[in-house]
Amino acid sequence: MIKVLFVCHGNICRSPIAEFVMKDMVQTAGLSGEYSIESAATSSEELGNPVYPPARRILAAHGIDCSGKTARRIRRNDYNDFDLLIGMDRANLRNMHRLFVEDPEDKIHALMEYTDRPGDVADPWYTRDFEATWRDVQEGCAGLLKWLETGK
Repeated sequence: MIKVLFVCHGNICRSPIAEFVMKDMVQTAGLSGEYSIESAATSSEELGNPVYPPARRILAAHGIDCSGKTARRIRRNDYNDFDLLIGMDRANLRNMHRLFVEDPEDKIHALMEYTDRPGDVADPWYTRDFEATWRDVQEGCAGLLKWLETGK
């Protein structure tokens, strides 16, 4: 089983969107039994809070349910427990590298690395543009799933 952890600052917007988009893609492809997908925060600001309402709405608009998800913080043992730790932006990547100190198994990556336009996933907390975030996450998750399934 391939275990993927999506990571953002608070685990209420981008990383839960990525978690549930990826779960939906995997289910649609008939691969649910082959993947374990979760998300976490690099900060403790939102711990225990549900997915941010506008993020829930964008998921629901695409037929994806995220009920029951609450924010959790990334833990040191997540490095051993997951095959990939996927950050939404450079700050998330920096924070993961600080927590894990080293990445000997090359598990830490940016979601947009799996697209033709590497960079950061748009942060709707600041932009309020959940559509742009949706597009980034959709493209990133599609590229990640393709890479996982084909190696390219």
